[in-house]
Amino acid sequence: MRAKTVEDRALLEMIDPLAESLGLAVVRVRLMGGTLRRRLQIMAERKTDNDISVEECARLSRAVSEIFDTSDPIAGEYLLEVSSPGIDRPLTRLMDFDLFQGYEARLETDRMVEGRKRFKGILAGTEGDNVAIDLDGEEDTALIPFEWLADAKLVLTDELLKRGAALRAARGEPEDDGLPEGAPDNHNPDLSKDDA
Repeated sequence: MRAKTVEDRALLEMIDPLAESLGLAVVRVRLMGGTLRRRLQIMAERKTDNDISVEECARLSRAVSEIFDTSDPIAGEYLLEVSSPGIDRPLTRLMDFDLFQGYEARLETDRMVEGRKRFKGILAGTEGDNVAIDLDGEEDTALIPFEWLADAKLVLTDELLKRGAALRAARGEPEDDGLPEGAPDNHNPDLSKDDA
């Protein structure tokens, strides 16, 4: 699931060693769009803590650009986008299901499984090459072969947001108040315009 199409897989084979040399792991590669202007989306993270900085995204972007300028693996123009997987990230590797055990996820299979293709529930890790998930409204833990998954993604919940905040705090990063840097804090009634 890190790469869906044959073209994505070929690009991933080129990008993986570059990311590896920078201490990063590629979570997902997608080449999207039609024939005119396409977009190459690369999601990556550090292997050590499953996060990535803006500077690391820029380094990977430069490394990919250098190699692709020489080898030209994508016909026509394309926009290169390197980013983190985000909070409600895609789950593309078997290890992701262990890493995010206990969090809510949506899974979609490439074939019918007991009359359906979509599943939602709490991740329960893995068993062999199977993803374990406690499905909403069902008692037993379901096991779905990883190779049958077409898509898998975490659901944005309060628990997931708290996890993200705890990781930022552990790294000593300030909490994001959602305001642009330097914007006035209108939420604090004790500050008047004269105090600023």
